[in-house]
Formats: sequence, structure tokens, C-alpha cells
Amino acid sequence: MKKGDLVEGIVREVKFPNKGIVETEEGAVVVKNAITGQRIQARINKKRKGKAEGALLSVLERSPLERETPCPAFGTCGGCTYLCLPYEEQLKIKEAQVRELLTEAMPQDTPMDWFQGILGSPSIYGYRNKMEFSFGDEYKDGPLALGMHKRGSFYDLVNAEPCVIVDEDYRKILHAVRTYWSENGASFYHRLRHEGYLRHLLVRKAVHTGEILIDLVTTSQEEYDLSEFANMLLSLHMDGKIVGILHTVNDAVADVIKDDGTEILYGQDYFTESLLGLSFKVTPFSFFQTNSRGAEVLYDTARTFLTDAGMKKGVVYDLYCGTGTISQLMAPVSEKVIGVEIVEEAVVAARENALRNDIHNCEFIAGDVLKVLDEIKEKPDLIILDPPRDGVHPKALPKILGYGVEQILYISCKPTSLARDIPAFLEAGYKPVRGISVDQFPWTANVETIILFQKQH
Repeated sequence: MKKGDLVEGIVREVKFPNKGIVETEEGAVVVKNAITGQRIQARINKKRKGKAEGALLSVLERSPLERETPCPAFGTCGGCTYLCLPYEEQLKIKEAQVRELLTEAMPQDTPMDWFQGILGSPSIYGYRNKMEFSFGDEYKDGPLALGMHKRGSFYDLVNAEPCVIVDEDYRKILHAVRTYWSENGASFYHRLRHEGYLRHLLVRKAVHTGEILIDLVTTSQEEYDLSEFANMLLSLHMDGKIVGILHTVNDAVADVIKDDGTEILYGQDYFTESLLGLSFKVTPFSFFQTNSRGAEVLYDTARTFLTDAGMKKGVVYDLYCGTGTISQLMAPVSEKVIGVEIVEEAVVAARENALRNDIHNCEFIAGDVLKVLDEIKEKPDLIILDPPRDGVHPKALPKILGYGVEQILYISCKPTSLARDIPAFLEAGYKPVRGISVDQFPWTANVETIILFQKQH
């Protein structure tokens, strides 16, 4: 095989996150976004060290596992991976992927009876409490689009109005916003020329309270009276209630949402959500689990792991704490919880959340975990890690393990990062004693995993 060759074959399996292993007459090829059992055609786009990677061109024969999808944009939209499968089949794939990664990270022939499989999401449709949509066009010089990037494309978009992982209120907002700006003639930000006005639409809706927060993200290159835009949104008939409409300016070149200044057009700059009996204030850019009902399963399971293991009531470090969700859930069974989070906005919200929930034994510190650990005087009796997708900073991990606490609970949203960190735990004398995955992201390739590590003596 060489670059540019066309190959055909059967997808034998899918490795995390979405890498199909395709058996062809010329050998095995890695093809993203393929489904186990499909017969596909691909074009080789990379080959090095004997390993070939290809781009999916077409599905010649569907997998026996496949079904009709509930979203017409599936396959074109880059948001979902497994929407063509029954939900139970998706869970089997994710469990197998995580189990394989964890097994490979452990010494050879290590029993894996501590890994307990996967828990499904209580809601599999309309479960998202946050979505970031982009403005653009579906094809060059086409009409205004508002949605997700097309699969494999940096520039082209697909309108996300049929999206099934959000509820009907999101779809109404998307349609209204796209129609409004199409009629008012505003330009979208062109990612190549760095010109234009409309960049992103951030929508957050609490599943339990129904509160909705909407943030229009634009450049400063054009000016509009946005009061009419806000009034249009407020006139929509929805199940939830809009509590805030914001306008954020972002003049950064990179295609990410960056806050260069936010104006409140209506209401407030946060929404509230409840989890496991606690109330949380969530601001536009602070981290909060995107599946509220799934988060309750995740955090309740994490808390159960610790209480079942007989955790001592001492000082708990909650590192990468976000808005302090798990910190406050652990507060009743701890002397003190110290949460560390790099996003200052999230730390402010965490402090307010603790007061809102009448919790007074939590302290939240804004800063990089790597640096903050040297400044905390109290030593931990228990450590909880809930890092971003890249995992624990490699320089911070030795410091964390160096405390030598009896138990460390690791909550990971990317199993490859978790698997990468496991050897460091083993070398430091820790052993995984209980683990499970929780499907926080139905139909996508992502999955959360919890592992409780116990210090061996």
C-alpha cells in the first residue's frame, strides 16, 4: 500500500476513540468513523513504520448491527459517531475499548476483576446541558449555517437543527438565530481570512431547573443593536425559561471561544442546575458536566466507591474541581475539602455554590494544580482527580503521588490519558481496586471512567 491507493475491506473492530481496524487484501488499515462489521472503501492518506491510515470514502455494505438513524445529519455532522447503532451495542463497544486500554496499561496477566464494566446514561436523547455552535456556510459562498463542523472539515458546517442530543428548546433557538441573522445580513467570521462578525452561539440549559443561558459570540469588526436580537429570543415559546442573554466579543485568531469582554443583554450571566440535592450556579465558560442526569450517576458512583472503601474523614484535595460539584458532595463526609481549578470564573462560582448549599468546609483556590500544590499547607488524607481530556500534568503527577495518601480517586473523560497515567500509580505503590465506566456522552466516541487506587503496604 502507498499513499493515494484505494482499498476495500471489513471493519474488524473499533478502537478508542473512533479508529476502525479494517482488514483488506493489502493488510490492516486504520480508518476513522467506521463501524464494526461494515464493508468500506478508503483512500490511504498516511503510511509510516508499516502502519497504514486511510480516510473513509464510502460504506459498501452496512454492518449487521446498524439501524436507521434518528438524525438526517448523521454521517455528515462531526458530532456523533454511533448514532447508527442500538444504544446497547454502543455501550458494548465503549466498555470493550476501555477494558482493552486498561488491560494494556497493567502488568501482563493482571486480573481485571476490579473493572466492573459500564453504566449507561439515564437519558440518551436531549441530554446535553451545553452546546457550542459555529456560524459559517455549508459550502463555499453558501447561505448562512449555524451548527457543527462537517466530519473531517475545518471550514464547512452542517446546520444542527435536527440534532437529537439536545432538546426541542435548542432546536428552536438554533432555527430562530440562524433565521434572524440571515435576514439581517450579518457576515460570519471567515476562518481563513479572519474577517466577519458572527462566530459562535453558546447555549446552556439546565435539565432539572429548565433555566437557559444564551451567549452570542462575535468579533468587534461590525456593530449591531442587539436589543432586537434579545427580544426575538425572549419571544420564543419554549419549555424552559431564558434567564440570561449575553454578547461576548472574541477577536482571537484561533477558532475557539475566548472572552474578550461580555455584555449582559438580558437577565443574568449564569444559570442554576441541581445535582443530587445540591444547587449549582454555572457561568458561561466554567466547566460543568454536560450531561446532568449522567453526572448524578457519575458522582454518586464515585462517592459510593469511596464510602464503601471506608475513607477516613480528613482533608480531601479535589484537583481540577471545576465549579466544585464533587467537592461539595464530599463535604459531609470530610473534615475539609480543598478544590483547585485553573479557571478563575469557575472558582468564583464554586465559592458561591458552597454558600448557596450552606457548606462551610470547602476552600477553593484558583490556579494551576502544578503550582498550587506547593502553596497548600494542609496535607491531604484523600485525593480526587478529575482532570481535563489531556489528563494530569506529567510534572504534577509525581507531586500528587508523593503525598502517599491511602486512596486516590481518578475520574477520567479520556481513557487513553488515564491508561497513560496508570503505570505511574503502579510504580508509586498504588493498585486499582475498583473501576467502572459511565456513559456521559451517548452516541459520541467519548466515555468517562472512574478508578479507585489504594496504596499498597
